Amino acid sequence: MTAPTVLAPMEVALDAGNTLGEGIVWCERAQALYWTDIQRATLYRLHIESGTLQHWPMPERLASFALCETDGWLLLALASQLAFFRLADGQLQTLHEIEPGLPTRCNDGACDRQGRFVFGTMHEPAEGSKQAIGSFWRLNADLSLEQLALPKVAISNSIAFSPDGTTMYYCDSLARCIQRCAYGDTLGTPQLFADLGELAGEPDGSCVDADGSLWNAQWGLARVVCYAADGSVRQVLPVPARQPTRPAFGGPDLDTLYVTSARDGLSGAQLDADVHAGALFRSRVGVRGLPEPRFAGMPA
Repeated sequence: MTAPTVLAPMEVALDAGNTLGEGIVWCERAQALYWTDIQRATLYRLHIESGTLQHWPMPERLASFALCETDGWLLLALASQLAFFRLADGQLQTLHEIEPGLPTRCNDGACDRQGRFVFGTMHEPAEGSKQAIGSFWRLNADLSLEQLALPKVAISNSIAFSPDGTTMYYCDSLARCIQRCAYGDTLGTPQLFADLGELAGEPDGSCVDADGSLWNAQWGLARVVCYAADGSVRQVLPVPARQPTRPAFGGPDLDTLYVTSARDGLSGAQLDADVHAGALFRSRVGVRGLPEPRFAGMPA
C-alpha cells in the first residue's frame, strides 16, 4: 500500500478568532466565502479579492446553511428551525421547526446534487454524555421535509456527496468513523468508509473534490485527511490549529482548500499554545473542487 502524502501545513487566511467556525461554502457568484460561528450566532462573508469581511447576527445559533438558486438568499439550519434568509435586509422566513421536544439542535448540512438540503442534528444534554438520539433530514425543493432512513446519531457530521450524486457520506462524530451509502430518492445500506480507530480525535465536516476524493477535517488532530473513493488515505494536510471543523474548495478556479476551526472547549493553557485556534486557513492542494450545489426551493 502506498503511504499517504503529507502536504505542507495550511496558512492563515484570516485570524477570525471564531469560537466555533463551521459550515464554510464558496459562492462563485459573489466570489466569496460564507461560514458561521455557531456559538456566536453570526454569519460571515469574506470577499477573497478585496478582503472585505461582512457579518450578520442571527436570531439563534446558525449551524449550517446552503446557497440558494434565488440570488441574495440563503437557506439556514438554525439551532431549532429551517428558514430562508435574505442578505440585503435580514428578512427571515421560517419553514420548519426541527425535532421539537428533543434536546437536540441542527448541526452539519449540505445540498445534494439535485438541489435538496440534507442535514443532521446533535444531542445537547442538560447533563451527562451525548447520546445517539439525533437524525438526518432532507428538505426537498417543494419545501417538504423528510426524515432519512439512517441510524440515529449523537453528533451528525461529514455530510457530502460524490460528484455524480449517487453516494452520500456522513458520520456520527462520536463513533469516530465515516459512513457512506447509495443515495437517491431512497438510500442504500450504510457501509464503513473510513475509521479513525484509536486516534484521539473525531471526523468533522467534509467536502468532495472533482476527482471524487473526500476531504475530512479531523477535530482534535490538527489535520484534514483526503480519502480516495475506495476509502484509502491519499493525503494528509496539517492544520496549524488543534480543532479544524470543515473544508471547502474556493477561489476563481476552485483550486484552494479553505478550512474553518474552533476555540470552543480549549483551556487557557491550550489556547496559549494554539495561537491560531478559530482562524480560517487555506492551501493549494493540487486538485480542484466542485461548484457548491444550490438549494432548488424558492422563498415566498
